[in-house]
Amino acid sequence: MGKCTLILGGIRSGKSGFAEDLVKDKVTPVIYLATGQQTDFEMSQRIQIHQERRPQSWTTLEEPIDMVANLRTELCRDNSCGVVLLDSLDGWTSNYLIEYEDEDYKIVESSALEHLSSFVNLIKESNTDAFIVSSEVGSGLVSTYSLGRRFQDLLGVLNQTAAAESEVVYLVTAGIPVKLKG
Repeated sequence: MGKCTLILGGIRSGKSGFAEDLVKDKVTPVIYLATGQQTDFEMSQRIQIHQERRPQSWTTLEEPIDMVANLRTELCRDNSCGVVLLDSLDGWTSNYLIEYEDEDYKIVESSALEHLSSFVNLIKESNTDAFIVSSEVGSGLVSTYSLGRRFQDLLGVLNQTAAAESEVVYLVTAGIPVKLKG
């Protein structure tokens, strides 16, 4: 049975690098599930930094919305994969909210939770370990914009769900990881 590890942290806290270091210690094939989209020059630079840091041996899946279907396809193709690194749940949440921006928030929240549950179930059923990277938004100010508040609310709920489903949870602050669970 696969297990999940959640790595939380603020923007530029070192959470992605820490997750990558945890995964690099594994001697099994890695699928890097990238959710970031090149929406502007600055975001393109962030993505490039992540790409340059990753080992060439890792399989990269770029999927902004339907990570479960594409991951399922990849896992079926390569039964030897032992690790999935999802970077990041907050990127996916942002993409998901923008994709369904005109929908009722409660429907979007329910659908997003269902999608996360499907991801966790796929990991556990496929005997694959997952490392989930996500931003911790609970310590910041409440956004003055509706979409920002929806993002904070949804990511907060998704992070709580991911933490409950994970065997291990870390919080990374200023590059220093602290184990919260496991």
